[in-house]
Amino acid sequence: MSEDTVSQSCKDIATLIDHSLLQPNATDRDLATACEIARRWDVAVMMVRPYHVKKASQILRGSTVPVATTVGFPHGCNASLVKVYEAEVALDEGAVELDMVANIGAIKSGDWGFAERDIAAVVSVARRCSAVVKVIIETCFLDEAEKVRACEAVKTAGADFVKTSTGYGPAGANVDDVELMRRAVGPDFGVKASGGIRTLDVLLQLLNAGANRIGTSSTAAIMAECHRRE
Repeated sequence: MSEDTVSQSCKDIATLIDHSLLQPNATDRDLATACEIARRWDVAVMMVRPYHVKKASQILRGSTVPVATTVGFPHGCNASLVKVYEAEVALDEGAVELDMVANIGAIKSGDWGFAERDIAAVVSVARRCSAVVKVIIETCFLDEAEKVRACEAVKTAGADFVKTSTGYGPAGANVDDVELMRRAVGPDFGVKASGGIRTLDVLLQLLNAGANRIGTSSTAAIMAECHRRE
């Protein structure tokens, strides 16, 4: 494989990465470092906590990297009105993508009507400014039937992506779940894998399984490994 081909491949991989800084103890200095990594590798988005949206937007002004944030993170049990307000504030402060956590309790209870309405409420806010919505279903808590039905609910509610994990549950993304989610939503819907993705090999496995967006805080290590394989 030629150097140009490999470089293009690494560049393409970077465009599928949501570089994430979601740790509860992340500082402003950590944010500056994370934004520099995001800018250096020209990733899909810089994913930050709501508190850091405005600061990240300022740091990344003039770059090609937009800012994304979370809604109802990490448990998804906020009232829908709270999620809506959280989304409105985030969008007003500069976020262009929202990773919201579905109401896992409603899903486990089989209250699919509520689960869909909860998602649709945030989607409605996002659509006012053409923002992307990814919905985290926290697959580690769901059985196979619930995973499939949750994917269907996310799609019905009008979101853009279904996402495996917050990264703060008992387990993160795996190939089996990504394959199942891809089958459930079909070829033209977004599937984001997140949680525990720390190496290039794992990232590639998840892309091959059907993910078309990857959430990771290990972007620098992954991209360095990609270029070492040129």
